[in-house]
Amino acid sequence: MTTHLAREISEQPERLTAFLSSQREAVAQIAAAIREYNPASVMIAARGTSDNAARYAQYIMGAHLRMPVGLSAPSLHTIYGTPPKLTNHLVIGISQSGQARDVNAVLADANRDGALTVAITNYPDSPMAKTAQHHIWLNVGQEVSIAATKTYTAQLAAVALLTASLADDPALANALSGVPDIVRQTLTYSESIEGWAPRYRYMTQFASIGRGFNYATAFEIGLKVKELTSVIGEGYSEADFRHGPIATISSGFPVILVAPAGKVSPQLKDLIVKLQEKRAELLIVGNEGDVLSQATNALRIPTVDEWLSPIAAVVPGQLFAMHQAMVRGLPVDKPEGLQKVTITE
Repeated sequence: MTTHLAREISEQPERLTAFLSSQREAVAQIAAAIREYNPASVMIAARGTSDNAARYAQYIMGAHLRMPVGLSAPSLHTIYGTPPKLTNHLVIGISQSGQARDVNAVLADANRDGALTVAITNYPDSPMAKTAQHHIWLNVGQEVSIAATKTYTAQLAAVALLTASLADDPALANALSGVPDIVRQTLTYSESIEGWAPRYRYMTQFASIGRGFNYATAFEIGLKVKELTSVIGEGYSEADFRHGPIATISSGFPVILVAPAGKVSPQLKDLIVKLQEKRAELLIVGNEGDVLSQATNALRIPTVDEWLSPIAAVVPGQLFAMHQAMVRGLPVDKPEGLQKVTITE
């Protein structure tokens, strides 16, 4: 029987197309308002999967706009009552449902400080969409499965579209237009995962590693595996992983390495050598033959600009997590102990 999760993963190319075609003009208008406001820096508030979209925003807004981007600490707003001054900031709230109360509190405090606020959600009538001065609608339809998939890739696309609009660079916009087809091809490449997923049925721990633009991808793939299987695992930057955690790797330890071609490739290739010396079980997400040939099992993606690769690279990770739940006989759409909308104060 087809699950909601399988269906939602498979429809991501169409949903990305719908988002980009329907929201391009609205995002262009928001970009114009941001340029007029001329913020000194950016602060992003998010939780869970959306926090990984915020990590992605740190890199692409920093790389293409040279803007300093920080991640908010919502508890300062809701629990400690000591919110930072957000005057002259662009403050972005990211949430699938738009119901995150602590993220909404950040937006509300930012409004009071005279900041420019933008919400990125899937629901135009949500509290966050109403609180923010501007709203970017993900337009992916209802997401039934508890594990977020199509809303996450749409959040990445929203951040990428906003960045391309602010940069006013046609080359960036043209590259983004090709992403739905790249994700469609990734789904085709990923059909083999179902065949080898049972090898990891008894996996009890793992590490998920990336760097740069795909720092967020490592965290998101790790989160999906944990949500769907309850297996303990940690996400790391490749650089941070060398500062101690690499000592935990022993023979047969599963490591998910997100390593598409890009500026961080030399560092990741060097790490592959070190992990092979420790006889780790390497599951590599990538698009270079010399890298994928080093994998115990490869999760291939097409050739894609590094800054857009996270939108494709997360997809095989979503599928790996789903198939792990399936081979373990776990509920795929409603993992035990989780709910679709988590309200934090």
